[in-house]
Amino acid sequence: MFTAFTIAVLVILFILWRTMVIIPMREAGILERLGKFKKRLDPGFHVLVPFIDRVAYRHEMREQVLDIPSQSCITRDNVQVEVDGIVYLKVMDPEKASYGIGNYYDASISLAQTTMRSEIGKLDLDDTFSERERINESIVREIDKASDPWGVKFIRYEIRNITPSQHMMDTMEKQME
Repeated sequence: MFTAFTIAVLVILFILWRTMVIIPMREAGILERLGKFKKRLDPGFHVLVPFIDRVAYRHEMREQVLDIPSQSCITRDNVQVEVDGIVYLKVMDPEKASYGIGNYYDASISLAQTTMRSEIGKLDLDDTFSERERINESIVREIDKASDPWGVKFIRYEIRNITPSQHMMDTMEKQME
């Protein structure tokens, strides 16, 4: 009798646990009913239909920072430079961020890298150092246009380092001497 009562209590607790969900203030959830999008869950307490509803995705709604790894770029005057940066983004539409793309983190990094290579390739080596602000603005403008279907807004991009190749550094030092 005691075992049956314990099992019944555990089953009821499990069902109740599957019924309630709390979305924290800084997040948004995506509710799926039987595997299909039902609605966006805003912060707060929500009651679900057990075993039919589930929170499929949770997205951070605050501004996020992604580190863009260093990569080799070639300037317009055929000088190889290593460039890395930081991109600031924010999820604006959790539904698009969930279903518009598989992984917006990786896609954002790849898109920022290719756009950075393209923008660096339009400039001479001297211009890459003096026009950082213009490069940052054009990168943000381009990746923001491309990422609109993802429900992600790119707020800003910052180039951290621009490092010419060692051969170029040696040549510049010899020229200064």
